Amino acid sequence: MSDTPGTVHDRASRNERRRLQAQQKETAQRRRARLRRLRAGLRWGVLGLVATLGLGWLGYSVATAKRLPPTSMTGHVEAAPGAHILTEPMPLEIQKQMLEHADGGGPPGVIINYNCAKFGCPEGLIDRLAAVARAYPTFVYLAPYPEMDVRIAVTRLGRILVLDELDEGRIRRFIEG
Repeated sequence: MSDTPGTVHDRASRNERRRLQAQQKETAQRRRARLRRLRAGLRWGVLGLVATLGLGWLGYSVATAKRLPPTSMTGHVEAAPGAHILTEPMPLEIQKQMLEHADGGGPPGVIINYNCAKFGCPEGLIDRLAAVARAYPTFVYLAPYPEMDVRIAVTRLGRILVLDELDEGRIRRFIEG
């Protein structure tokens, strides 16, 4: 038996080559499909990681942010506190109103807040802060604010002065500035 062109053996070899080519083509397609799935998975994984890191950063920022008195009028109410020197906390909505205009109609107000509950205050601190507030009887208020994360905060519309220790000169400059 000779292997002449067109014989059964030659046809079998051609069929075998076609079958091998089809297998190679199918293997290459599977490999490309696996790579596409891997790339898509990596893309989603990276996006998930970025989203997780972003949310984690946001949560950390919120959890570690200092709570301070307001410096804007957003959410204010048209009300005034009963006095300029308070021994009870002034509601934040009223603080915001006082920043807009003292006593509901005067010039913009300044509020001196203190937190002796959390930070402890040296003897006489509140009396000295009250003396500063009394020096500006028309627009400066004094009130405790036990939720804030600093000992002393002086606010006016759009500005804040934060102090760990009493500095009457800085407070007066802030009030007058």
